[in-house]
Amino acid sequence: MSRHPSHSAAASGPVTTEDPQAPFLALLARGASADAYEQPVLLARAEGATRERIAALEAAKALALRVRAEMEGRRRREAELSALFETAHDLAGLRDLDAVLQAIVQRARSLLGTDVAYLTLNDPVRGDTYMRVTEGSVAARFQQLRLGMGEGLGGLVAQTARPYVTDDYGHDVRFQHTHSIDAGVGDEGLVAILGVPLMLGAQVIGVLFASDRRARVFEREEIALLGSFGALAAAAIDTANLLTETRQALNELERANEIIRDRSGVIERASDVHDRLAELVLRGGGVHDVAAGVSQVLDGTVEFTEAEAAPGRALEASRADGHAVRHRDDWVAAVAAGGELLGALVLRGHPGLDPVDQRTLERAAMVTSLLLLARRSAAEAEQRVRGELLDDLLDGRDRDPRLLRERAERLHADLAATHVVLAARLESTGDAEQEAAARRRLWSAGNHLAATRHGLAAARDGGTVLLLPAHTTAASELASQVAARLSEAIHESVTVGASAPVAELVETAAAAYAEAQRCLDALRLLGRTGQGAAAEDFGFLGLLLADSRDIGGFVARTLGEVVTYDERKGTDLLRTLDAYFASGMSPARTKDALHVHVNTVAQRLERVGRLLGEDWQTPERALEIQLALRLHRLAAQDMA
Repeated sequence: MSRHPSHSAAASGPVTTEDPQAPFLALLARGASADAYEQPVLLARAEGATRERIAALEAAKALALRVRAEMEGRRRREAELSALFETAHDLAGLRDLDAVLQAIVQRARSLLGTDVAYLTLNDPVRGDTYMRVTEGSVAARFQQLRLGMGEGLGGLVAQTARPYVTDDYGHDVRFQHTHSIDAGVGDEGLVAILGVPLMLGAQVIGVLFASDRRARVFEREEIALLGSFGALAAAAIDTANLLTETRQALNELERANEIIRDRSGVIERASDVHDRLAELVLRGGGVHDVAAGVSQVLDGTVEFTEAEAAPGRALEASRADGHAVRHRDDWVAAVAAGGELLGALVLRGHPGLDPVDQRTLERAAMVTSLLLLARRSAAEAEQRVRGELLDDLLDGRDRDPRLLRERAERLHADLAATHVVLAARLESTGDAEQEAAARRRLWSAGNHLAATRHGLAAARDGGTVLLLPAHTTAASELASQVAARLSEAIHESVTVGASAPVAELVETAAAAYAEAQRCLDALRLLGRTGQGAAAEDFGFLGLLLADSRDIGGFVARTLGEVVTYDERKGTDLLRTLDAYFASGMSPARTKDALHVHVNTVAQRLERVGRLLGEDWQTPERALEIQLALRLHRLAAQDMA
């Protein structure tokens, strides 16, 4: 009797008291692969374990796999953080910009394990971004790429200051593909690309990329990791640039210090500030250069901020009495001129500021205001000069053509090249003051657009006139683009009329402007405000609007397909059309006039419909076709 229970237990399966978590803890301890965690369950099934035992093992397995995944994630994060710390330490010791950039792309490629890594920097002069350093690249054309803002993945990152990723760049329609970029990427064989911006505050200075020659999905953690590395890279680039820019200043200051070493510390610091600021101004430095120079003198961090970002009360107090004002642990010096608040210089984390250093900060704020005003004045002066040139071109009959050409050369404007004249006008319904403000915004937006497209702009006749290079863009398309850009820029409806492309502007600008105004007036009369168009967009009405009567062009646009078909096939579609309209659009009377069967007329008219479009018999199209038929007939008679 005492053996019977044991015998029954043996018959139903082995009995074990082992903790179901024990085998999985052993697997965790030795760092086994995920596949190994199936073994304890499989072994228990093979040994005929009870359902309860197998269920307990399954639960323990699931828990162990979660723990393993968490441990793997922690180890991966520790490895990434370790790599970032090591990278930051290495970058901190670099002093040469080329060495800094090379180290950046090497570490980016190593961290993400990609085929290629590369870095582009923004060119503020040309307004684009260019390839600076590559690692793993083999294609020469790829290494020399330049990307316009918004072009390709990199141009979009540089423009929007946001990371972008694609697992198949060649087929990704989110990006603006260009021939040069696609050719370079194709030469390199890149497929998957990840790009993150290199930021200095709110400014994008470049883009850091990691890419593979095969399809690959970059995980969120990899994007974040490259973004963190990009932040370190941007700081390293900034440091290297600042060191390069200040080497000459430091050399000059050392010679000055030798002369005044026997003087007091106060005078020495004052001379130091004066020399630095003077040098910055003379070599065309900007407000951030001034802030960087003063940061070194005051042994702190000085930043230029917009007025909206500075502490309000401290900023107003500084502007009122002309002195730097303490705000908590910072000092704020207003950058103002003529009652206009332009921004502020803020010294961070430096509560104990002696009077001499306070005066240094105030002097730097004054120099900053002068720099800002000088740059604004230069920009406004250039806009005025370019606007005056356009005004004089439009009044060309009263001007010396030779002098106009000389002035254009000084402004790098080619008056012999092909241009389009565009007349833009607001459709505002506000009061006089609001309308005047809107017109000023329109003129400012027009100036900006003309500057970006190497053209001219001027306020004229209650609107704005623009002179833009034609290049390969049709006048009607250019008018539509300009209307959309200006409307978006000033948040008002802007209508734009365009002339036909003209060259030798000294002789043709005035007539082209008159044509653009006629197109503008036609758009408004037709209720098409907020749009852009040229004479060619108005059909036969365009013959009246255009300065030159392009009759041949109108006939070709209207009947060209039919004329070509008749010449190629030897058919009589034109004569059939003429007879059809002369017979009041009656097929029965048309067949009598042509002495053919009515089915023949129907077949010919069906062919005409395929050539001219299904709407060719609508009143508007029919009127244009009849006019084109008459003009074609007259032209044929003249040739005969």
